[in-house]
Amino acid sequence: MKLSKLGGKEIVNLTDGGRLGIVAESDLLIDERNGKIRSLLVPDFRNQLSLFSDRGYIEIPWNCVKKIGNDMIIIELEEEKQNRRKFSL
Repeated sequence: MKLSKLGGKEIVNLTDGGRLGIVAESDLLIDERNGKIRSLLVPDFRNQLSLFSDRGYIEIPWNCVKKIGNDMIIIELEEEKQNRRKFSL
């Protein structure tokens, strides 16, 4: 599948049915040695208070991706295992 085909797909967590975002708003973390996708970096808008502060994101390991469909990507990631981080623009 081409990367351009992933752009508009929603990311949905199978564990709780929650919508985490859209791939077009996300970044991919790619392993430089082999060119494979390591994880999806999805913006975490739940606790966003200001547009100008550091943005938080959820790192979803690629092995948590269970299915890529026509409209969405299904992941399986438990809440306590979600890796949340901050980064500056």
